[in-house]
Amino acid sequence: MANVTVIGAQWGDEGKGKIVDWLASRADAVVRFQGGHNAGHTLVIDGHVFKLSLLPSGIVSGTLSIIGNGVVLDPWALKSEVEKLEGQGVSITDDNFAIADNCPLILPMHRDLDGLREAAAGKGKIGTTGRGIGPAYEDKVGRRAIRVCDLAHLDTLDPQLDRLCAHHDALRAGFDQPPVDRAALLEELREIAPFVMRFAQPVWKRLKKVKRAGAKILFEGAQGVLLDVDHGTYPFVTSSNTVSGTAASGSGLGPNSTGFVLGIVKAYTTRVGSGPFPTELDDADGQTLGERGHEFGVVTGRKRRCGWFDAVIVRQSCAISGVTGIALTKVDVLDGFETVKICTGYRLRGKVYDYLPAHAADQAAVEPIYEEMEGWQQTTAGARSWADLPANAIKYIQRVQELIETPVALVSTSPERDDTILVRDPFMD
Repeated sequence: MANVTVIGAQWGDEGKGKIVDWLASRADAVVRFQGGHNAGHTLVIDGHVFKLSLLPSGIVSGTLSIIGNGVVLDPWALKSEVEKLEGQGVSITDDNFAIADNCPLILPMHRDLDGLREAAAGKGKIGTTGRGIGPAYEDKVGRRAIRVCDLAHLDTLDPQLDRLCAHHDALRAGFDQPPVDRAALLEELREIAPFVMRFAQPVWKRLKKVKRAGAKILFEGAQGVLLDVDHGTYPFVTSSNTVSGTAASGSGLGPNSTGFVLGIVKAYTTRVGSGPFPTELDDADGQTLGERGHEFGVVTGRKRRCGWFDAVIVRQSCAISGVTGIALTKVDVLDGFETVKICTGYRLRGKVYDYLPAHAADQAAVEPIYEEMEGWQQTTAGARSWADLPANAIKYIQRVQELIETPVALVSTSPERDDTILVRDPFMD
């Protein structure tokens, strides 16, 4: 039995929620290892819709769900999400949910700073969700973060607040904003602390125990490899490492525990926010992809940009993250197209590239080279075996795996959990 690490292999929004939920029903523990509540997952189970942004997807199926130390945690957003899920009948207790006690907190000042920066950036804005993720990671690296464990020591927090507020007050002054209200912040922390501390523990110890028992662990990433702060389309990226290697450092288990790396890949390409997008479509085909795929952000509601499948960036993502196999999602959105296109390379100033260049100006200037394939008119929605798929859909899937040099392990044909074709079982690899 292998553990499984799930990552997005594009710009996020690949359908990780459904795949993680499908795998979580067969796992013993699910661990979120990076990101914050800017990551949205929609689960559809027996017709019931669950929208998650911070909680690991396994929580709905009752699987032990853990928020690792690599996550930045907004405690108020967490409380709201827990209460909403409990209202939908999901049981969340300290038996099936845990938070790393060394997890950094997202505070109101982080949300403030995120919004102020984006508002002042004009055309140069990154396109963040405005939830304070980036500023919280900055404070973590700057060694001035307030962490979950600090909620048990609020009476001795003044030295840390001195360091934190000195930094933020200077930044706020540059935006003509008043200093941080320390008294109000402490009061908010005192109020939320009992809720968070119910679940806080050294999760590396709990995971070590789970691992020693021979249980199956599912590591759940957020966003996608192309939003990785090192390997993504910088500076239009998130503030954490989204690649599979982060599963080890962001959970407290070593790299020998991460197992099968499953890259989630949408059958076309989407992106939210600013940044380069070589295959973006501003035509009727792009509109059709967006409408059929319901391409709106779970967290922000923002309309996603849509385009044809880009094999170049997915091949690059798979190589960087050591992807063992992919889960191809939303194949049904391509139903009915007379022809479908796949980007196989780029042209830039007369030269052909088989990778996405690192510089932002080059990324924005590349022109896609397309291979065109015959589409299919039959539906793939709800297919649960290869026999249910049209011949041209199978040809498309086979061509995708050839171009990205990575085999297909799963094919998802609708948001429903069971509408999944299993080609290769990640837990049995």
